[in-house]
Amino acid sequence: MENQTIIEKLSDKVTKILQAYHTLKGENEMMRNELITLKAEKEIKNQEIEKLTEDNAMKDLEIEEIVSKIESILG
Repeated sequence: MENQTIIEKLSDKVTKILQAYHTLKGENEMMRNELITLKAEKEIKNQEIEKLTEDNAMKDLEIEEIVSKIESILG
């Protein structure tokens, strides 16, 4: 009888460990998916920043051209 109790205890412990494993495995998968999503969002934002930086540089060139035209007219 005592052996049966030990086997039952071990079985309960193994069951708990398996439950914890499956829970952690699920959480890991969710975190992996979130990481993939965040990386994709980061890439989109980096592309937007690059485009805005290029637009800003073009605006600076336009401003320089306008200033040069004004200076040549005035001067």
